Amino acid sequence: MNLSSENRAPAIHSVLDTSDFGMAGVLIALVVITIWAISFGLLLSSVCVERTSLYWVVVAILWQAFLCTGLFITAHDAMHESILPQHQINHFIGSLALLLYGFFSYDQISKKHLQHHHAPASASDPDFHDGTHKNAIAWYICFMQRYWSWWRLAALFIAYGSMHSFLNIAYANLILFSAVPMILSSIQVFYFGTFLPHREPIDGYQNTSRAQSIYRPLLWSFLTCYHFGYHQEHHLQPNIPWWKLPSISYSFPTKRIWFE
Repeated sequence: MNLSSENRAPAIHSVLDTSDFGMAGVLIALVVITIWAISFGLLLSSVCVERTSLYWVVVAILWQAFLCTGLFITAHDAMHESILPQHQINHFIGSLALLLYGFFSYDQISKKHLQHHHAPASASDPDFHDGTHKNAIAWYICFMQRYWSWWRLAALFIAYGSMHSFLNIAYANLILFSAVPMILSSIQVFYFGTFLPHREPIDGYQNTSRAQSIYRPLLWSFLTCYHFGYHQEHHLQPNIPWWKLPSISYSFPTKRIWFE
């Protein structure tokens, strides 16, 4: 069921100077990666799936999926050099985050993402639908096909096989706490970071970024996709890191918030 309410974006016109963030972006990125790594290691090595209740297995899967999304969002910030502006560490952290996320190529993803910003919601946008498959499921399949790679799948199989053989990690743990969270994370990133912000409104696109913001309570905004509901703000100031997006809302016309 869709719930809606009327809300006005906070009127904050000042443009944030990313140079004021100092090392905060690096620290936050490293915290996200570290929490993911600790959780990943514990879930793989310390949880016996057969002896754990279904409830806690589901909780663990959702938790790890959320952390996987954090890896992707961290890499996304690196693409915009917003972890530490104008420093090579952006690309190092971004490459590491995408490697841990699922053996993705940072250079390839970065090139496609910058193309998305250059021509959002258009035929030239690698994240946009093909003009025919506009519903969420069909668009997601179209979206994933553009990032699919057989060698990446092979690398995952080799990694899982190696961890099973040399670290004695059960395949059930690898599937439930690595493969499934990765898939759920891709759905989360697509739905909240691409589909909702960039689907065409009933009255057509209203701005050059062809994006709409979906304002939610702060905690819900964080849990859905690390504040990427503030999507028009992101397109207007892509150098602002995810954790600062709620601070740069502009005076947009009154919007309808959809909780979907």
